[in-house]
Amino acid sequence: MDFFLIYLVERAIHRIAEFFRHWYVRGFLNFSHKAVEVLEGLDQTFALKITVRNFFAPLFGDYTVLGRILGFLFRSGRIIIGSIIYSIVILFFIVTFSFWAFIPVYVVFRIVFP
Repeated sequence: MDFFLIYLVERAIHRIAEFFRHWYVRGFLNFSHKAVEVLEGLDQTFALKITVRNFFAPLFGDYTVLGRILGFLFRSGRIIIGSIIYSIVILFFIVTFSFWAFIPVYVVFRIVFP
């Protein structure tokens, strides 16, 4: 009879630990993977790294003064807008994961203090 109770307690502890491993570790990995996917998709549109690398190069190979000015203005705007959108997306994933991580704490709190 003692072995049965020990086995039940051991399995309960194992299942609780597995739940937290699944909720926090795998949840974080899923959130971070999705965030990287979204940022890679945005990079197809904004190409922030390439834009910064070619910041002072003339736009479309137009080496006139107007081409250099327009290239500088266009790339400046693209960098600013891209950085703002990247920041919003990253902030969204941080807030969403924080909410996700807080749910078990909230449920336990509501059970203990109804």
